Amino acid sequence: MSAPVYVVLGAGPGLGLGVARRFAREGYLAVLAARLAEPAEALATTLRDEGHEADGVGVDLTDPDDVTEVVRGGGERHGRIDVLHFHPSAWRERDPLHLSVPELLEDVALGAGALLPAVQAARPFMRKGARVLVTGSAAADTPWHGAASLGVQKAAVRNLVTSLDATLAPDGIRAVAVQINGVLDKEGPFSPPPIADAMWQAVSRADEGWTPHVPYDG
Repeated sequence: MSAPVYVVLGAGPGLGLGVARRFAREGYLAVLAARLAEPAEALATTLRDEGHEADGVGVDLTDPDDVTEVVRGGGERHGRIDVLHFHPSAWRERDPLHLSVPELLEDVALGAGALLPAVQAARPFMRKGARVLVTGSAAADTPWHGAASLGVQKAAVRNLVTSLDATLAPDGIRAVAVQINGVLDKEGPFSPPPIADAMWQAVSRADEGWTPHVPYDG
């Protein structure tokens, strides 16, 4: 049997890398997809230097065809996708009186809509027991008016996870959004290691009693 495969879209040097490291410690091969290939490969190199298997790849999350190609490519290269982690969000400092409709739709397309082609491309490579993991945020419930599109993204993607979980459950595949109810930090309960542990625990649960939403309160 080949190693299980963890794919993260929207990887970065903070929480994205931290969660990938947590899954790598469990024996997963990590595929880290960032906006540009060079930073993605640098993240993968970090994990390889720690003794893990990892690939880095660039992806344009605003382009559904590119998302499809990157996710499908990972599945074809490794033969399976066991955890698909959707991590991106768009930060735009605009309050509702200055945010335009095109800007809102652009942000929601990246922070929520891109999940659709990602899951659709991953599905042929997902077996029973596979998981879709989404990074949620307290902004879904308590948005900051100064960046109004972020709350819409996080509420939308949380809603989408509910539908995905119901759709995938008959095949033994589950989806979960882990809602981080705090501000990310370099140390303490809202630093990458404890949040990564919470995400690992969320996806490694049994199907019995499964819930598609898990709060992380630190």
